[in-house]
Amino acid sequence: MSTITGEGPAPQYDGGPKYLDPDSPEADSAGWWFEAGMQRTAVPYSFMISPSGEFGIQGDGWAPLHATIEGWVESLALAHHASMWAKQVTKLVGDDVDGIELNGYAPVREVMGLADTWWRGPDSLVALYSGEATSLDFPRGRIAVIYSGLDEWGL
Repeated sequence: MSTITGEGPAPQYDGGPKYLDPDSPEADSAGWWFEAGMQRTAVPYSFMISPSGEFGIQGDGWAPLHATIEGWVESLALAHHASMWAKQVTKLVGDDVDGIELNGYAPVREVMGLADTWWRGPDSLVALYSGEATSLDFPRGRIAVIYSGLDEWGL
């Protein structure tokens, strides 16, 4: 476990796209795909919007992170808010993610999570990120960020 300090706009994916800027569509058998925007840093995937409107990453494979772009934006807002109000932020990586107990937690539906989900507990929020693990076939890429010590406003 480690405490996180200094985050970008997204705690994972090297901050996400620099800005949302869908460009020329690319077609395949499923329909039209749009690059969501340029990466902030060199990462082994592209941020994409699928033919069905999912926001995700395309590396070795497709990993839909959120059902919509709005879900991605909600997750960014929630990460920012939680990081501001949490008394402690803990990051777990790889197999350590399996040890998280989510009984008594409810999914945060606003993020419309697919590969990435958020969970709300009595005094904490848990973000589970599995997009890189899925897209790059890299199980150690699973990450959980636990924002604990939140009051009613923080939740």
